[in-house]
Amino acid sequence: MRPFAGTLLHPRLWHLNRHSAAGAVAVGLFCGLIPGPFQMPGAALACVLLRVNLPLALVTTLYSNPFTIVPLYLAAFTLGDWLLASGGTFTPPPPRGDASLSDWMSAGLDWLLGLGEPLALGLLLLASALAALGYVAVKLAWRVHLLHAMARRRARAQTRKRET
Repeated sequence: MRPFAGTLLHPRLWHLNRHSAAGAVAVGLFCGLIPGPFQMPGAALACVLLRVNLPLALVTTLYSNPFTIVPLYLAAFTLGDWLLASGGTFTPPPPRGDASLSDWMSAGLDWLLGLGEPLALGLLLLASALAALGYVAVKLAWRVHLLHAMARRRARAQTRKRET
């Protein structure tokens, strides 16, 4: 890892502020819809390129998991199918069952490719929308927090001023 130390130890990847947090949530939400085991490596690469908080982005990708991935992909497929007006049907992914990991992964890839253009377009649009919403939500939440903190400081200062 020594050749990557300069890149991976960059302070902006580890410090948490409103810009790095909002960017990290956006990266995590976008990369969370990448198929297969490439979500966290994709998020890590995006964090290095965009210089946003790495740990927060990696944790944010976990919103897509074995329990949520099918509903998310169904929503993406439905969105893409609606936009393309292709009239396709969504089929559930193949169950793991007794199949070996390589057979199951191959069947999963065939399943993804079978859903085709509606899924690809839907995933891109859904990931982009989630990223944009996450970015704005973090920026707004951080702003509200700062306004409340400033109001508390002002109230404390006025209380001290009255006491003297």
